[in-house]
Amino acid sequence: MDFTFNDDQLAFREAISRFLMTEAAPEMLREIWETDAGRSPDLRNKIAAQGLTALSIPEEDGGLGMDDVAWALMTQELGYYAIPDSLADTAYVAVGLLRELAPGHKARVELLPRIAEGSLRLAIGHALNPLVSDAQLAEVLILPHGDEIHLLPRAAVDVEANPSIDASRRLGRVTWHPSAATLLAGGEQGRALQARLLDRGALSVAGQLLGLAQRMLDLSVDYVAQRKQFGKPIGSFQAVKHHLADVARHIEQAKPVLYRAAHGLARGDRSASLWVSQARLACCEASWIAARKGIQVHGAMGYTWEVDLQMFMKRAWALDASWGDRGFHKSRVGDYLFADGARLGPGHTFED
Repeated sequence: MDFTFNDDQLAFREAISRFLMTEAAPEMLREIWETDAGRSPDLRNKIAAQGLTALSIPEEDGGLGMDDVAWALMTQELGYYAIPDSLADTAYVAVGLLRELAPGHKARVELLPRIAEGSLRLAIGHALNPLVSDAQLAEVLILPHGDEIHLLPRAAVDVEANPSIDASRRLGRVTWHPSAATLLAGGEQGRALQARLLDRGALSVAGQLLGLAQRMLDLSVDYVAQRKQFGKPIGSFQAVKHHLADVARHIEQAKPVLYRAAHGLARGDRSASLWVSQARLACCEASWIAARKGIQVHGAMGYTWEVDLQMFMKRAWALDASWGDRGFHKSRVGDYLFADGARLGPGHTFED
């Protein structure tokens, strides 16, 4: 079986990476974040023009028709360049939900083409997320209520802004009232959609955390190559090498876990939720270690606004609890491991 990415997936990732390297440099992001909205419509339009917002929208709805596996690469790029998570929430998480509606469903027909062209700003909530990213800026919101999922215009909700340690985030506490007119799905369908919504949200965060870890490692490597003590770059000291090698090891170990989870979601595998939680935990661990080791090799400079490391470090901290914190995902893995008949490997269970 071939587990490598195909040429289209790799070429698209390379194109997005080159684009963001130019259009989302740290100094440009700082300028955007210091505005009242904290967002750049121009950058959003350019990202849409690259095709990212249409990545997983079906071709018949104006998209490229790619799946979760392609997004496992794209979310790493969004994390690496600190693009606000609301973009992935719209283009990946919300699109995943809308795709599962019937082909002629009004919300699917109206929203998917607009997401593909980048003209719709959408916010999405979940019971595990008390705050909704970009709720103040959204035109429409997708929100849960018990077993139901509702689609509401911005005018139908009240949003209280909530500050974040991450300057890129615009969070809001949303107050609203469900009605039959706003109901998107309920009952068994609503529960199933919410379960997959959680999995895609958690996988999106996992990919971004892995991208953040790689960016923090790259920044740390650049810094220790330039910073000198006793006439030598500090990167030549064995202790510093060990710190950064440990980060690299965690990143490489997390990648196949992330890709397996994306493959499982794309196939509709029954174990996909387990693999998503494993990926979430592995990528979170990589990002936390990258932040800690990065601060150690940067010294006190790493916390200052002028140094780029703090941008990505704070973002990793902020995303840690999004779409389920580590305790939640450890519980999901633990429930599987200690369930009756849980498999240890091919042909073996805890009952053996």
